[in-house]
Amino acid sequence: MNRVEKSKETYMQLFGETVPAAYSTDPDFQDILSRFIFGEVFHQGHLDHKTRELITLVVLATNQTLPQLKAHVHAALNVGLTPVEIKEAVYQCAPYLGFPKTLNAVAEINEVFHARDIALPLEGQSRVTEETRFDKGLAAQTELFGDVIAKMRESAPAGQQHIQDYLSSFCFGDFYTRGGLDLKTRELLTFCILSALGGAESQVKAHVRGNVNVGNDKETLIAAVTHCLPYMGFPRTLNALACINEIVPEN
Repeated sequence: MNRVEKSKETYMQLFGETVPAAYSTDPDFQDILSRFIFGEVFHQGHLDHKTRELITLVVLATNQTLPQLKAHVHAALNVGLTPVEIKEAVYQCAPYLGFPKTLNAVAEINEVFHARDIALPLEGQSRVTEETRFDKGLAAQTELFGDVIAKMRESAPAGQQHIQDYLSSFCFGDFYTRGGLDLKTRELLTFCILSALGGAESQVKAHVRGNVNVGNDKETLIAAVTHCLPYMGFPRTLNALACINEIVPEN
């Protein structure tokens, strides 16, 4: 199939028989969008549609492009993602975007779930207690980043140790340990969130290493950042690619 045929088939899989509203006002622009996103980008690399939709959701949440996020919640359900997987992907944004933006995204998801008769709240996915969240979070950090975590904690300036504690207990303990998504998926989504933020190249590089450490290879990272391109633009995509290439140089 050519890219026009591919775009029509992929769009149908994601959104069904609906016709984008832009065709009534901006048909040329909609053709460019549809043929690039659904006829090219969706077919670049080996990611499946479920992974692509999870990536799309977190990048749209990062950008706070909420109407598009709502449309892609429908698409995510249409390609077989569970409500728990969708919620967990967006919950994963909280340590990087903050709670207000994450809550904005959660509200859009809840509207779609209500419209599709998905009962809320969903089954809880917490796997830690008040007593274990720090230790389990630190274990997840160490699995991702190795000995650098202990060194980072030891070198924290006086008066800043609490930030390292929050990283372990909140970012990794409260979120990375949750059910619904495995560690490889959470780490890939975190890489995409940070890439979409812009100005977080140090953290992007760290999470390139984290992804490699849990089994997401360079090909997977390039496929993921390529999928982000239509939603975050070339500058941030090129910055993320530079981070990948610096940490995982070509053989």
